[in-house]
Amino acid sequence: MRKKNSFLAKFIWSLFFLLLISGLVAVYVFYNKIYKSNVSLDFKEETYIYIPSDADFEMVLQLLNDNGVLSNSSSFQWVAEQKKYTKRIKPGRYLIKNGLSNNDLVNLLRSGNQEPVMVVFNNLRTKEEFCGKIAGQLELDSLELFLAMNEPSFLSFVELNSFSISSLFIPNTYEFYWNTSVKTFLSRMEAEHHYFWNEIRMTKAQKLKLTKSEVSTLASIVQKETIKRDEQNVVAGLYLNRLKKRMKLQSDPTVIFALGDFTIKRVLNKDLKCDSPYNTYVNKGLPPGPICIPSIGAIDAVLSPQQHNYLFMCAKEDFSGYHNFAKNGRQHNINAKKYRKALNDRGIKR
Repeated sequence: MRKKNSFLAKFIWSLFFLLLISGLVAVYVFYNKIYKSNVSLDFKEETYIYIPSDADFEMVLQLLNDNGVLSNSSSFQWVAEQKKYTKRIKPGRYLIKNGLSNNDLVNLLRSGNQEPVMVVFNNLRTKEEFCGKIAGQLELDSLELFLAMNEPSFLSFVELNSFSISSLFIPNTYEFYWNTSVKTFLSRMEAEHHYFWNEIRMTKAQKLKLTKSEVSTLASIVQKETIKRDEQNVVAGLYLNRLKKRMKLQSDPTVIFALGDFTIKRVLNKDLKCDSPYNTYVNKGLPPGPICIPSIGAIDAVLSPQQHNYLFMCAKEDFSGYHNFAKNGRQHNINAKKYRKALNDRGIKR
């Protein structure tokens, strides 16, 4: 009887230890699935994952695998299912750090705590170029943005038209979420435009008898006329002088914009006759809208122009980027002749 009891006791203890060990193994496996590092980025400390607005869990899993984020995708999927992330996909740009566990990664993606994008745009000529630049930094579609910014109701709201709409956008660096919608983007741009045109700038524009859009249009000409920041207020003063005298602006960059060929280095006489509202050799006053999205510096140069009597300008023959200025046609012709000779000497025909 004692032998039977001894055997039974040994059996129970063996079974107990077997169950204990099995339980510990199960806990260990369970723990590792959830809390052990499963993000291995190979020599990188971090990377970004972009989850589209229409993504489902299968797409997220594919993105993680394609970018070499997961060491074990099945364990990640198991944790995602337990935490119901598979039905709660949140789009955006996420910063993934090396060494994250499945639990950390799922919590991050499920929280929607994405990293913002610093959107930058400057020195852009056309609306199409602008839309392409923004679409290259955010998820939104360039065509959708182009159509939205030219929508009559939006143009009416911002008090601009399809020619002057470029003046709404102030070149700078802006923080956005990657999956920002077109509507939200345009709303932010309108707010930034309103903030930029503060009381000081508005007062200066009124003294010049120019609207905000007209200031931007003139600033775009100034920017394309000179690459030298210290010369911009001189050029601004020159064109304001011509406007006051009701002279045609006769700006070569406006002709280039009208022709749509931005590779032109030498404007020819035949170009000056092109039929376009942007051709300031044919039409008096400012063109109907900016010929580029002008920089803040160019806008402020127009608002604070240098006071002088110059009416003509011509690029310097040394190709320094600076200009020779003149108060009369006679001196201008002398300057122009020197520049034409320099072009011919360098074989620049177009």
